[in-house]
Amino acid sequence: MNTSQVVALLRERILPERSDYAGLSRSWRADLIAGITVGVVALPLALAFGVTSGVGAAAGLITAIVAGLVAAVFGGSNLQVSGPTGAMAVVLVPIVARYGAEAVIPVAIMAGGMVMAMGVLGLGRLVDFIPWPVVEGFTIGIATIIFLQQIPLALDVPKPEGESTALVAFRAVQAADWSSAVQSLALVGLVVVLMVLLPRVRRSFPASIVAVVVATLLVTWLGWDVMTIGPIPAGLPAPSIPVLDTATTSALFSAALAVAALAAIESLLSARVADGMSDTSRLNPDRELFGQGLANVASGIFGGMPATGAIARTAVNVRAGARTRVSAIVHSVLILLIVLFLGGLVAVIPLAALAGVLMVTAVRMVDRRSAQSILRSTKSDALVMILTALATVIFDLILAVEIGIAVAAVLALLALAKSSTVEPEQDQVLDRAHDQVTDDDERQLMKEHIAVYRLDGALFFGAAQHFLDELTSVADVRVVILRLGGISVIDASGGHALEEIISGLKSRGIAVLLCGVAERPLRIRRAVGAVDALDAEQHVFMTLPAAIEHAHGHVRRHLSPGD
Repeated sequence: MNTSQVVALLRERILPERSDYAGLSRSWRADLIAGITVGVVALPLALAFGVTSGVGAAAGLITAIVAGLVAAVFGGSNLQVSGPTGAMAVVLVPIVARYGAEAVIPVAIMAGGMVMAMGVLGLGRLVDFIPWPVVEGFTIGIATIIFLQQIPLALDVPKPEGESTALVAFRAVQAADWSSAVQSLALVGLVVVLMVLLPRVRRSFPASIVAVVVATLLVTWLGWDVMTIGPIPAGLPAPSIPVLDTATTSALFSAALAVAALAAIESLLSARVADGMSDTSRLNPDRELFGQGLANVASGIFGGMPATGAIARTAVNVRAGARTRVSAIVHSVLILLIVLFLGGLVAVIPLAALAGVLMVTAVRMVDRRSAQSILRSTKSDALVMILTALATVIFDLILAVEIGIAVAAVLALLALAKSSTVEPEQDQVLDRAHDQVTDDDERQLMKEHIAVYRLDGALFFGAAQHFLDELTSVADVRVVILRLGGISVIDASGGHALEEIISGLKSRGIAVLLCGVAERPLRIRRAVGAVDALDAEQHVFMTLPAAIEHAHGHVRRHLSPGD
């Protein structure tokens, strides 16, 4: 493949197309309304996640504007809405605590480059290998952390030092001045009540923004002394590319890798949610990775924080009637207009109100029906979900996903190994196959000296020893026929175990015939020496009658009538 072909392939896979805006002439009103709706919903979340992550409300707004716009244009989903998210805020908290808020910019740029590379390399389909219990456990853990992160803001105390969210929340409770904390807790309660009740009046009501506005007006009217967002820039800062020297990249590499992994996973999962909710959206996973990576680079250049696809905002976008990516573009433009013309009003929003918004958001992140379904399904799935949730809270998100996938893989292999069986079949199979043998004595003779075993399931490293133990203890017969048609998977360990089985039986003077061998497994068995261990390659048969006929001849040749 030459350079022009590579460029053409990349253009087809990861670059914007005119078809992204197909049908816009008919859907622009719906896209405009959906964009305004999701922009109103996204504004308090962008502020809150910026504050929670430790980089500030302004960084959250910049991310919603810049990353949201770039991902909308270059991403692989027509309905995805991107920006700062709770999961990303959770990852950034320990990074800010360890390296300072200024480290977030190079981390965003480095992580963005990694995610872009994932898209170019075609790794978008890898998210399909993340089990559902891992995703649910991951979500439960994130929701728990987001809720705990709001405790200092809800109590109106400065955030205590520390990387452990639970420990920081505990220290905030210890440090709280309960005589003044009553005001901030009242604001949290007001926001929670409004966010719960208003959607019951009208589902499309922008409850979060209304709750924040009401809380802000109440604080201003009563003159309560609570912490507020404070001044924010009246526009976007000038773009600036930081110097990424060897020392900086080395120190921040692991942090950037964690951010990149989260950005890729959450964005693809969110885009799949959009696909499931819409009958028009079709995800291009590699382009989505490229677009999200580019969005993170752009966000870092403008002083924002890393971004991902946002499941909640994407769901609002779809439910509001969006049909093209114009709605996500409108969402970013609306937030920009608010920053330009209403920045003074944003500055007086109490932080406790944002804490209330995120507490409700955290609770709503958990799909109780899905969690209950997993808990009722199998013990293995329940264990994977619980372990992933605990690891998310105790350790970090990426390690939690790794632990969840590893545990799920081990449990799946154990289940696969248990489903692999060795069943003796000579009684029923030989009775059917010996119709041509009319002499009862000869038929009995054949049944005594020919053993047939059916192997089902997967012959791999997890089940190889089980097969080995079963078949090396075969009683003294002249011929063993191994029916392998039920073997769906075989690896090198399984092939090696089969070779040991054949060699062990041969050492006892027992001939081995293989029956029902598919072409691909046969190549594997031949590669690891299983076929070579046979007395002859002619001992491989496609059908059972052919194998039994050969076994008859073998027994007749080696047994005299007196035997």
